[in-house]
Amino acid sequence: MNIGEAAKTSGVSTKMIRYYEQIGLIPKAVRSEAGYRNYSATDVHSLRFVHRARDLGFSVEQIAELLALWRDRERASADVKAVALAHVAALKAKIAELEAMSRTLEHLVAHCRGNDRPDCPIIEDLADRTAAAAEERSARARHRAPRFGTDTPASARARKLGGARS
Repeated sequence: MNIGEAAKTSGVSTKMIRYYEQIGLIPKAVRSEAGYRNYSATDVHSLRFVHRARDLGFSVEQIAELLALWRDRERASADVKAVALAHVAALKAKIAELEAMSRTLEHLVAHCRGNDRPDCPIIEDLADRTAAAAEERSARARHRAPRFGTDTPASARARKLGGARS
């Protein structure tokens, strides 16, 4: 079948099929004499696998690992489970992060009067956090440990002299 039919059957767009081929997630399709891509039932099955894995939020790297495990008939299911559990942990961490963001925004919105006056705790929080983050980065840069050979007075003199060594 051609790429359009494979896309329709698998639920993966033609653009994504080409991308997956380009990055090596799926093998390049066999070409007809006219240069058109031809996909087998096995290719479409792989595309469905990729589509389902993407629906579950797996990264391209994780999908590549899962595809390799799927194709390996001697795989240990523990290997598949490990990939899935790592993904579940990442999803839970992301959910916790999003819930914390939501709570913060709900708190800020609750304290914003939403009237025609310019004072706004939402804007104040954004500005304060931005300034605090910049100050923290600046403080870290001032207090970082010197790197041997590059941050010493001798190396600074050598840089001033055009790289000459003593």
